[in-house]
Amino acid sequence: MGDYLKGKVAIVTGSGQGIGRAIAKSLAAQGCKVVTNNRKPWDGVIPIDEERFSKISKEMQEWAMTEYAKYYGDAERTAADIIAAGGEAVPCYADMTNYDDAKRLVDTAIENYGHIDIVVNVASSFGFCPVQEMPKSLWDKVITKPTGYFYVIRHAVQHMIDQGWGRIINCASPAWTGGDLRQSEYCSANAGVVGLSYALAAELKEYGITVNAFCPGARTRNSVDMEIYDKMEKKETSMISGEMTIKYEQTALPEAFSDFIAWLAGDSAKEITGEVFFVGGKLIARYAIPTLEGMILADGDSWDLEMVEKKYPDIYKKMPPKPF
Repeated sequence: MGDYLKGKVAIVTGSGQGIGRAIAKSLAAQGCKVVTNNRKPWDGVIPIDEERFSKISKEMQEWAMTEYAKYYGDAERTAADIIAAGGEAVPCYADMTNYDDAKRLVDTAIENYGHIDIVVNVASSFGFCPVQEMPKSLWDKVITKPTGYFYVIRHAVQHMIDQGWGRIINCASPAWTGGDLRQSEYCSANAGVVGLSYALAAELKEYGITVNAFCPGARTRNSVDMEIYDKMEKKETSMISGEMTIKYEQTALPEAFSDFIAWLAGDSAKEITGEVFFVGGKLIARYAIPTLEGMILADGDSWDLEMVEKKYPDIYKKMPPKPF
């Protein structure tokens, strides 16, 4: 066990499995006391979408069930693994998209360990669907991601302000930039997470609290969902181009980068705030903050259609320094 995070207390939402589970274990391995979390206990049954399974081959169904079995778990299992490895952890079943549940999650940290230093928000929902076919239920389920993150932060942040130290690390996705995906609801939710992280980094810096986001590329249960979706008998694929950026079997597990999140949660990263990182396998990359790149100016105080038509091509030219 390391001591980089000795004496710290963390909540990791969505840590019953996958990315959250890997991060919770990395934090604990550095001496952090961890409240593990997911919505409810896992009963050992792997839930499947019967309609989707009916549209893939028998061989694909068997492959999916084998892969799913690697990723399922719950907060108690993660906590038990941490304790078995010599760390400290307590599980809390709570739905972060419920305001009162989010408070109970934070209260669990305070009641068991006396304070809260670190919040790592990982929990989310996922789905694929062309926008013209998307049911309201899918949009409503996925778009709650930044709302749930806010709920947990809202209940935890005053404790951090009072002690003059805190780390908030939010899991977004490369999907926050949109692009080659039939996931408009997921792209929107993650853009919201990035916007929330940028805003809070500026607001909370004076209190010694850093806020950053990370966008993982990792093999998880959702990766299996994507494989199933792409093998279904239908005309469209999850990627608009039909080409996966990285194949399933070539995608690294989240344990490859989870120690980076542990490092970001400690004192060595005290000056790092308002950043968004891509993390996947051995790669860590930093996104540039979106900024104005090109500009056009009206000849007078306002635009007319003829002037827009004439000047618009110039918006793709590099902006001059300090234009206004």
